[in-house]
Amino acid sequence: MANTWLCRILHGITILMLTIGPCSGAATGSDVGKEQRWAAQIVDSLLDGEALWLSDDAGHEVLGILTEGSVRQQAVILVHGIGVHPNWPDVIFPLREGLLEADITSLSIQMPVLANDADSSEYLPLFPEAAARLKSAVRYLLASGYAQVSLVAHSLGAAMSVHALSAAEPLELGAVILIGMGPGENGETNIEAMATVKAPVLDLSGSEDLPLVRESAKRRARAGETGQSPWFQQIIVQGADHFFQGHEEALILNTLNWLKR
Repeated sequence: MANTWLCRILHGITILMLTIGPCSGAATGSDVGKEQRWAAQIVDSLLDGEALWLSDDAGHEVLGILTEGSVRQQAVILVHGIGVHPNWPDVIFPLREGLLEADITSLSIQMPVLANDADSSEYLPLFPEAAARLKSAVRYLLASGYAQVSLVAHSLGAAMSVHALSAAEPLELGAVILIGMGPGENGETNIEAMATVKAPVLDLSGSEDLPLVRESAKRRARAGETGQSPWFQQIIVQGADHFFQGHEEALILNTLNWLKR
């Protein structure tokens, strides 16, 4: 009897694995269901730009929003913060609109997400997956004929980006803008990674930003000025909070100025 039940259980597990397929959990540590729900909402409501699917090195399909300008010279990858999506109304959507008005192409990509109550430390195991997504975005834009690809990243997305840029095979980027990036684990890891970035770096934050962002501003400035970036600048926008609510114009203007340099 025990053997019969064991066989039935093993058979059921086999059927379940065949039904789910290899991409349901093996390819990503991100909450795939959450990504898919957001993707459905975004695709249905998208007014500017078009949804496309990028494939990372693990074969995981990643949502991107491509908003094309008329000149195929410069493109910008937009990277959202913790637990949200590539058309988020704070920071990301204003940047998409501002870049389009300046005739600059943007590709906003879905980064790995966890449950709503997950904190930033729980995202650390997902950093390699985030790097793979960024790599796929760069690869797509270069293959599409853009001569220069830059990156604008917010909050946890900025942390994911600097760690991807500090890897053994870093992404080749024309410019990097880090918005509201905290210091990272042990108060240093993100700052140390930023110091290894070889592209021009703008460190952008608000005077009313999160406490960890404000308190680490001087350390980020020292690391940027003595690091490997050929050109580093730190700008703190007076009155702006972590999401630049009510200061979207300053967010867009500083971004465009850095990209034009």
